[in-house]
Amino acid sequence: MSANIYSARLTAAQAFLKKEGLNAYIQPSSDNHQSEYVADKFKVRTWLSGFTGSMGIAVITEKAGYLWADSRYFLQAETELSGSDWQLKKQKLQASAEHIVDLAEELPANARVGCDGNLFSVAEVNQIKKAFKKKNIELVTKSDLATAIWSDRPKAPVAPVFVHPEIYAGVSASEKINLVRSKIVADGATHLIVSALDEICWLLNLRGSDVECNPVFYAYVVLDASSVHLFIDSTKLDATVSAYLKSINVDILPYSSINSFISELFPVTDKVEIDATTMAFSLNNIVPQGVEIIERTSHISQLKAVKNPVEITNTRHAMLKDGVALAKAFVWFEKTLEHRTVSEYEFASMIAQYRSEQAHYYGESFDAIVGYKSNAAIVHHRPDNKNSAVIANEGMLLIDSGGQYADGTTDITRTICLSAPTSEQKLHYTLVLKGHIALATAIFLQGTRGIQLDMLARHPLWQNGLNYGHGTGHGVGFFLNVHEPPQGFAPAMGTRGTAPHELGMITSNEPGFYKEGSHGIRIENLLLCVPHAVNNFGTWYAFETLTLFPIATNLIDKSLMTSQELLWLNNYNARVYNALSDYLTGDEKEWLKKACAPI
Repeated sequence: MSANIYSARLTAAQAFLKKEGLNAYIQPSSDNHQSEYVADKFKVRTWLSGFTGSMGIAVITEKAGYLWADSRYFLQAETELSGSDWQLKKQKLQASAEHIVDLAEELPANARVGCDGNLFSVAEVNQIKKAFKKKNIELVTKSDLATAIWSDRPKAPVAPVFVHPEIYAGVSASEKINLVRSKIVADGATHLIVSALDEICWLLNLRGSDVECNPVFYAYVVLDASSVHLFIDSTKLDATVSAYLKSINVDILPYSSINSFISELFPVTDKVEIDATTMAFSLNNIVPQGVEIIERTSHISQLKAVKNPVEITNTRHAMLKDGVALAKAFVWFEKTLEHRTVSEYEFASMIAQYRSEQAHYYGESFDAIVGYKSNAAIVHHRPDNKNSAVIANEGMLLIDSGGQYADGTTDITRTICLSAPTSEQKLHYTLVLKGHIALATAIFLQGTRGIQLDMLARHPLWQNGLNYGHGTGHGVGFFLNVHEPPQGFAPAMGTRGTAPHELGMITSNEPGFYKEGSHGIRIENLLLCVPHAVNNFGTWYAFETLTLFPIATNLIDKSLMTSQELLWLNNYNARVYNALSDYLTGDEKEWLKKACAPI
């Protein structure tokens, strides 16, 4: 699409500011449920600016339009904003509010800033108001830019909802509901409002497809001591799902009735529990005056993050299937390169095709990142049919992809070299691998947080004056969102950095390094938090690597590796061969044997 279109949309947005008496407007990438990935209807920031990254904030002032993005998206944003009037603002830290600080400094006292309060959480609005207080800047939360200027905006999705059977989920929805009830009662609350889509899916053992790559559906839940109310477009529910919901005593109400329901539900003696990081500010404002609101981190988020034994067993099986599919895809890729080139997009499509041949496959867990040579330095480079580099049988390639199966969600990154690597490439790859192994082999005390573990993965790079600009890992859902709070590995004091790692949590381990214009490297496996030991110093945990696919060895500088690191690598690749080889034949098995050979 022409860059002039996005300049014109910026002009229309600025005209909206003038009409509404606003000095600025903030447009996030979220939906009414504070989701990271959203349906087309909510891709307002992309429609306005042309920037397609999953995270980023548009800030529109009377004189300019700014797109705020962190280092994962710098190169992508520069390319996508090129030629338009939108300007990139480089955010130093992920998930920080630098755009708010900048806006507060730029605007005059008593200025008015608009936003749609449905797209900001309670916590976000409170943070913005605090930053604006010094200059008495007003935040107008009932301002709706999208409705005013996006005339052909997509409709809300109406994809069907389906039951996620207990043979996969491990625990019935009734058990989950009772467990959550006991938690909110212990907090002294009478009601719980659930807005996060993946939490609703987990609670009710339901899945959907309203959001690409995420098996979720748009809905709200209000739970109290005796009832569960599900607010959803009823056209998504067939007779089977309706009967299932009736069997677990869930009342079905129209999605659009959530506001009136909340405004009329509570007597002043009630105490309503919310998660201020996922509850929309506008929805929270509807709770009647006098009703006590209890803000706390969602119990469902925590319960969902700790996988039960059935989920863990199923995830192991999903990892096996995923490894088999990837082996077949890589064999196809290497054979094809012998007689023709392959585009990044074609390889991503073939990975999805081989995954689709596996049992219980539902779709990809995110759009595959396939970056050839310098494209790999664009951390979230997602090729499409029109913008895709052509891969020849030489140079470096990064592949980050994942699958959604009824029995688990996968996410894996491998970096390979299709010809003899340079000494610099080997140095960078080996340092990343050393960091990956350091985190994979970590032994740590109960209560250890992601910010403490993150440095293990960065240490080899730091010792050489190098670093990477993204977090080292994120929680992973079970046939749910591939990015799942609360835990992770991150260098800053955000949620992923401060949440402790607990037994049963599954987290990605993905250090990397990126040299602009040259190459990018990332090695990613999924880790399961497991018990290790108990002694006088406390209870110790460790990680078990779940992912099953060989780690490339032709990029390694062995002189930089310790004997323990080489032992871990050889043992890991041997385990991969033993797990996958029985499911492969002929050339595929020979490829795997060569890829897993010890060094």
